[in-house]
Amino acid sequence: MVDYHAANNQSLYSAGGQQIYMEQENDWDRDLLLDPAWEKQQRKVRASESPGAAAGACKMRYLQADVITVGKSIVVNGNYNIWKDGLAFNALIHRHRPELIDYDKLRKDDPVTNLNNAFEVAERYLDIPKMLDAEDIVGTLRPDEKAIMTYVSCFYHAFSGAQKAETAANRICKVLAVNQENEHLMEDYEKLASDLLEWIRRTIPWLENRAPEKTMTEMQQKLEDFRDYRRVHKPPKVQEKCQLEINFNTLQTKLRLSNRPAFMPSEGRMVSDINGAWHKLEGAEKGYEEWLLNEIRRLERLDHLAEKFRQKAAIHESWTDGKEAMLTQKDYETATLSEIKALLKKHEAFESDLAAHQDRVEQIAAIAQELNELDYYDSPSVNARCQKICEQWDALGSLTQSRRESLERTEKQLESIDELYLEYAKRAAPFNNWMEGAMEDLQDMFIVHNIEEIQGLITAHDQFKSTLPEANKERESIQAIQAEVQKIAQYNGIKLAGNNPYTTITPQSIDKKWEKVQQLVPQRDQALQEELARQQSNDHLRRQFANQANMIGPWIQNKMEEIGRISIEMNGTLEDQLTHLRQYEQSIIEYKPNIDQLEGDHQLIQEALIFDNKYTAYTMEHLRVGWEQLLTTIARTINEIENQILTRDAKGISQEQLHEYRTSFNHFDKVRNSFACLTEFKACLISLGYDGDAEFARIMGIVDPNNSGAVTFQAFIDFMSRETTDTDTADQVIASFKILAGDKNYITAEELRRELPPDQAEYCIARMAPYTGPDAVPGALDYMSFSTALYGESDL
Repeated sequence: MVDYHAANNQSLYSAGGQQIYMEQENDWDRDLLLDPAWEKQQRKVRASESPGAAAGACKMRYLQADVITVGKSIVVNGNYNIWKDGLAFNALIHRHRPELIDYDKLRKDDPVTNLNNAFEVAERYLDIPKMLDAEDIVGTLRPDEKAIMTYVSCFYHAFSGAQKAETAANRICKVLAVNQENEHLMEDYEKLASDLLEWIRRTIPWLENRAPEKTMTEMQQKLEDFRDYRRVHKPPKVQEKCQLEINFNTLQTKLRLSNRPAFMPSEGRMVSDINGAWHKLEGAEKGYEEWLLNEIRRLERLDHLAEKFRQKAAIHESWTDGKEAMLTQKDYETATLSEIKALLKKHEAFESDLAAHQDRVEQIAAIAQELNELDYYDSPSVNARCQKICEQWDALGSLTQSRRESLERTEKQLESIDELYLEYAKRAAPFNNWMEGAMEDLQDMFIVHNIEEIQGLITAHDQFKSTLPEANKERESIQAIQAEVQKIAQYNGIKLAGNNPYTTITPQSIDKKWEKVQQLVPQRDQALQEELARQQSNDHLRRQFANQANMIGPWIQNKMEEIGRISIEMNGTLEDQLTHLRQYEQSIIEYKPNIDQLEGDHQLIQEALIFDNKYTAYTMEHLRVGWEQLLTTIARTINEIENQILTRDAKGISQEQLHEYRTSFNHFDKVRNSFACLTEFKACLISLGYDGDAEFARIMGIVDPNNSGAVTFQAFIDFMSRETTDTDTADQVIASFKILAGDKNYITAEELRRELPPDQAEYCIARMAPYTGPDAVPGALDYMSFSTALYGESDL
């Protein structure tokens, strides 16, 4: 409709009348103009009027148009009788201030009441004096046109300012809506960042706790708790961290698009702070897992040493049982010469046996020392038992020396000796010791971690079995000595007084121990074969994990490189790139079952206590980190494309311009990492026509507000679009507030509540500082400082 009026003004109005009409028309609300047919009729009627009359007629037509827009049964036909029934005046007020007139209660057959109602409302609420008399208008056949025109012109002046206020209020509402939305996003970021940092703060002390447990069961439970943390508790936090970075980038983009300053989170809640806390969390996590595995190895070693200590101690205590009583008896005082010599030889055999047991005592002491060094939880009882054994060993040494001295004093008087008994005792003692050592070795526990170690034990056991024929010959020789003794005694009619006086080792005990050795050999064979089978199973687990890891590791690396290329190259529109990236992201997510399968293989390896894998250089920790980085990288790349689309749509940038910006940016981005350093970006600006250090410093303040030392492609697009696109400014908002305030330097809460929606009015009232100028009144608010604060030019 505006185009229609503009097209017909030149031909239907004189130069002066046209100028007056258009000046008035520019101030009217174009939605209130009459339809073209009626307007054409009015122009024909007014074509011959003077410029001054034309201006008045324009005002009249404006008010008549307002009456039409009320939607009531009022007909405008160019005469002034329309005002006689009073409905037109009431409709005019109702059009602009509907709360003042209840139009449905008015009656066309009561013009005087209608006119007086309109005049009283206009005088009370619109400050328009009552210049007409209702009875005169009703009683006159044709009302005075000049009086009517003068009175209705007052309505024109009263309502034209309200239309400007409405326009200004709309602008302020738009600006405040943007600011409220941004503040909501800032609050969401602060809360999410606080929650994530609090979770990290609570988790790190748990991961840094290195209090060891006493048993393998308790440490394995800690390891299971750590697995639950990695599988259940941490993955959602990884997603929250990624979403936090995406929200932060989106918020910064919206702030730039609305010409607002960049968002600076609270101290300690920057993205860099969160990344630093996350890095510390991962460091503690890695150290915690290593500590758990080392503690399990230590406890395993401790259990093995403790069992070995108990076995050796039990064997030694069994051997020493009764030795003190034997060494303290006084049998040599009443013995014959032959008995004394027998006692002396027996004592020599005992000393030989005692020396043979010296090595076992030293082994017991060495094991106890190692248990102390490894901080074994039951060290006090081990130390007490070891101390008792050592003290008993020292006492045995002293008693042995004392008995030898006693026997040697009486040796001169006694010369009978039985050479065969002596030879038997000397050969039986070491052989008996050898058998005891063999039984101890055959029952000894062993710990191996790979096939090579168990094969080494099997080889050593085979070598031991190869010595058994020679040992059996030695046993038969010893038994032959005892048989010879019996033969000589029987032949010469000698009555033997019990067992061999030189040793307590009987042929029966030798045979019994030999049979025990023969029984333990196949048991050892079975234990070694079972361990070999277990190590072969572990080796299969290693190969199974390695085969999968050696495929997943390069796959993750290739995907990272492909995402890097996609983020640099521009193939197709941004929507095409976004679709391609989301399809790419979906293909990555669909690969997740392979990661889960690898996690299952890794759990089997840990449950089997496998600590190394020579078939692959990849560890589960490295692959987890790579997978998390891959998910984060694709999410960030998608977010960058979405922000570019948001910038393009908001700034009206074409696909060709984006392609041109990307080509120019890539030309100076030498390392193709979507970040240009200061030198590269300065060269890019010079190529675009910008020059001078002051200009470069101004631009860097826009594209790099955080002084990171690098410029992203998104910041580059924002800068280029900002250079070519006009946006709202603080001056425009100040001008809008000034209209609402009636050209005053301040505004009141009542005016804000009248002109703005309730929520935005209260938003302004809560944030505007009191006005302190010389023309201030009670309750005056400073809208100028508030407007500049919206755009970061001052503080709220």
